[in-house]
Amino acid sequence: MTITSRAGHPAAPAAEPETAPQPGRPARSRSGQWAAWGFLSPIVVYLLVFYAYPLYRNIDLSLRNYTVRSFIDGNADFTGFKNYTLAFHNPTFWPALVHTFLFTIVSLVFQFAIGLALAVFFIRRFPLSTTLRALFLIPWLLPLIVSASTWSWMFNSDSGVINSALSWFGVSPVNWLTSPQWALTSVILANIWIGIPFNLVVLYSGLQNISADLYEAGSLDGATAWKAFRYITFPLLRPVSAITLLLGFVYTLKVFDIIWIMTKGGPGDASTTLATWSYRLGFGTLVPKFGPGAAVGNLLIIIAVIFGFIYLRVQRSQEAS
Repeated sequence: MTITSRAGHPAAPAAEPETAPQPGRPARSRSGQWAAWGFLSPIVVYLLVFYAYPLYRNIDLSLRNYTVRSFIDGNADFTGFKNYTLAFHNPTFWPALVHTFLFTIVSLVFQFAIGLALAVFFIRRFPLSTTLRALFLIPWLLPLIVSASTWSWMFNSDSGVINSALSWFGVSPVNWLTSPQWALTSVILANIWIGIPFNLVVLYSGLQNISADLYEAGSLDGATAWKAFRYITFPLLRPVSAITLLLGFVYTLKVFDIIWIMTKGGPGDASTTLATWSYRLGFGTLVPKFGPGAAVGNLLIIIAVIFGFIYLRVQRSQEAS
């Protein structure tokens, strides 16, 4: 229906009321931005001081010929990638690289497998389950120097409890820490024991997020315990498992204190990894080699970053599918 004026002409449509300007909104927006930056500033300062600057200094060390004197006065000659070349051509490099991957992969596999088995075991409620689960956290709570010293005593060739137990079965004493055949195995066993609680805690938390209705539906369909684990537990636990393996890999890759306390990377280079070799180059001799030591440390960072990108790529492909 058309509205007409008294003159018979159609009336013009009424103009919409203009929204009154809100002068306070820009001020609130700016204040909100300042508040956001205020909350972010502590973490930004923390990352710059404790991550960005040490990383910059480590890269600078690896690209210059630093000695004790030049390290103090700061006058070190720029050498480019010479320190990396020296590290690659050093006879210790390839054994250390192989030991690093053996130490990391073997530790990671057993830590994850045992931690997952314990998490599945403890997800079923039974008397004293909480107490036992708390006891399994002790290796994770102990200082690493205490754990490594305890394992050194247990692996002692003369008075260790492990050789004493083997003697009951007629097995001759084994030089766990001083034999090239057993030194790396000894530190791997100690590291597995220390890393199990971390996997237990994270995987147990992931299992708690799986609905019990899925297991009830599976049991109604006749699923056995193994099938329930294979088709329900493990697929739904995959995101938690992926981040657990990534964090475990990065942590195990840089393990230094356990190996250094137990064997110092010896005998010879039998248990030397990139982490212990980097420390030995920079601080373990009377004539420290800061440049090559920093170069080896940067190689560890590069390996960790590569596996981090692989993890992100796998996660994106899984989300896309």
